[in-house]
Amino acid sequence: MIVSEIFRSLQGEGKSQGRPCTFIRLAGCNLRCAWCDTSYAWEGGEKMSIMEVLDRVWLLNGRQICITGGEPLLQREDLLELLKKFRLHGYTVEIETNGTLDFRDLQPYASICMDVKCPSSGERSNLSLLPFITPRDCVKFVVADDNDLLYARAVITQCQIRGEIFISPVEGSDYRAIADYIVKENLPVRLQVQLHKILGVK
Repeated sequence: MIVSEIFRSLQGEGKSQGRPCTFIRLAGCNLRCAWCDTSYAWEGGEKMSIMEVLDRVWLLNGRQICITGGEPLLQREDLLELLKKFRLHGYTVEIETNGTLDFRDLQPYASICMDVKCPSSGERSNLSLLPFITPRDCVKFVVADDNDLLYARAVITQCQIRGEIFISPVEGSDYRAIADYIVKENLPVRLQVQLHKILGVK
């Protein structure tokens, strides 16, 4: 596996927000989002065996794992093997993905957090994957402006999404205006600011 970093922190977003978590950030991404805050993971990284990843995680302690990127599904074969090992050892795993690659073969081993790309990102997710989101998974819209909110509303209205839905403002955007829009439109979502940035942790 090509790994950008492995570290321990608080989960800053998603269904496990606020919980201590061990992060495995895999290197490589198939998108170039305008507001990406982990662009250092687009390239580079350290080549590690699955056993080396397991050993590093074990030394950090904790049973909650988040596999993120980059785009972790680009390393699907190794990722699936790693997930099976984590299942064997009793870990709880969440995968953060940009919603461009099919995740169904991973769902028996991990919950999915699908980041639906909004217009301000300059990229697009594969919306045909949304019906495969289950109640144990979640969907996140990172929004910067009114155009993003209109897009998110249209997707939520038109697509069957069974998991919890989060609206996450881009850092520096008008949080209050985004909150007011959610209330006005009565969107079936939860507003979620990025806790890790508020706390100044990774």
